[in-house]
Amino acid sequence: MNLTERIEKFPFLIEFSELAKKRDEKVYIVGGFVRDLFLGRDKKEFDFLIVGDGVEFANAISKKLKQKKIVIYKTFGTAQFQYDEYFLEFVGAREESYDRASRNPKIERGSFLQDIKRRDFTINTLAISLNENDFGELIDTYKGIEDIEKKILRTPIDPMITFDDDPLRIMRAFRFASNLEFDIVDEIKDAAIQMKERLAIVAQERITDEFFKILSSERPSIGLRLMFDTGVMSVIFPEISIMGGVEQRKDYHHKDVFQHTCIVVDNISKVTDDVWLRFAALVHDIAKPQTKRFVEGIGWTFHGHEEMGARMMKSVFEKLKLPLHKIEYIKKLIRLHLRPIALVDDDVTDSAIRRLVVQAGEELDDLITLCRADITSKNPNKVTKYLENYEKVMNRVQEVREKDKLREFQSPVKGDEIMRVLDIKPSKLVGIVKTRIEEAILEGDIPNEYDAAYDFLMKIKNEYKN
Repeated sequence: MNLTERIEKFPFLIEFSELAKKRDEKVYIVGGFVRDLFLGRDKKEFDFLIVGDGVEFANAISKKLKQKKIVIYKTFGTAQFQYDEYFLEFVGAREESYDRASRNPKIERGSFLQDIKRRDFTINTLAISLNENDFGELIDTYKGIEDIEKKILRTPIDPMITFDDDPLRIMRAFRFASNLEFDIVDEIKDAAIQMKERLAIVAQERITDEFFKILSSERPSIGLRLMFDTGVMSVIFPEISIMGGVEQRKDYHHKDVFQHTCIVVDNISKVTDDVWLRFAALVHDIAKPQTKRFVEGIGWTFHGHEEMGARMMKSVFEKLKLPLHKIEYIKKLIRLHLRPIALVDDDVTDSAIRRLVVQAGEELDDLITLCRADITSKNPNKVTKYLENYEKVMNRVQEVREKDKLREFQSPVKGDEIMRVLDIKPSKLVGIVKTRIEEAILEGDIPNEYDAAYDFLMKIKNEYKN
């Protein structure tokens, strides 16, 4: 790869070289942009390392590029701004020292090598010079290119020191392993095992951000299993960790609930990029350890795990600091994930199908996607059978939807009309009557139409009058 030709595709970088010469400083492209060049991935974010004053350099180059909006973080000596479609970030070369009780480092100016040495992984220590005498030259101090070619993740220094300084790097290691499908050297795994409790000093939002980046991988199970094997999962998400080793019936599930869950998450990741649907796959069996019972002649059962799992989401969302507007979506998918397969029999009534459609609402398609992903048998005949069953359910759903107009389902008679007919004020009774009308529709006693619903209300009104 001719790096000079590659970076000359970004003409504004010439301005960097000229400014560095004028200021008698050195400037380099570092980190993710360089790594992704060698991975063949496009990246719009540039990280610039300035051997000098990074903030002043950023100010000066923003003026040359005629960019007025610049964000400066004086405490950390960094600055950033957007130029055309590119996001540019600047930092002065530095060395850091850490207080073990905090993630906030003490920062001092340093040399190029001191700065590169403090970075998390060798694949992120690569740098390209933008300086006049060696413009476009790759600087590979810690054999990062070799590690990219071998697809391995290493730290430039002892990982115990790397993780002790910044414990979030444990999560970043698993994220890179999952995103890039790289192997992690044993030294990193050993350090993660020993340093996992240090994650307690990291803000939960940052841990959750890395966790969801793992879930966004093509194969999230790589990161999930690394977290489990090193004990990190028991620290940050113990409810998932305790699923390991929980046996279940060998029908179409994996014997171990955690391993089964990893397969489900990978399965669903093949068909959706929606990280919340992937999260639903991760937590759909979260209550199995608590509901595990042995029944003679049947084996292990997990009755009620779907309801308990849904109830667990409040504490999970609060602990992980997840956005609360997503909690009902996740709870619904957990509660209903066993329902579709129970509706396969030919003698299942339209009423049962209606209830599934109404209860799932807009999430019905996501629910079926989750159910399909939940098939983890290695027996292709069983997989085919279960997939055919879900298709059968969906065909019934489509028939009932079209016949009953259930896409727009709600009581055709509204609360204010119920109050007028019964001559009552707002109260629980309004909801009771409204539910009675909805039940009549769901049972197929009346069609999902206003006139039929109003006639039904008039028929039953005397039951509710004083």
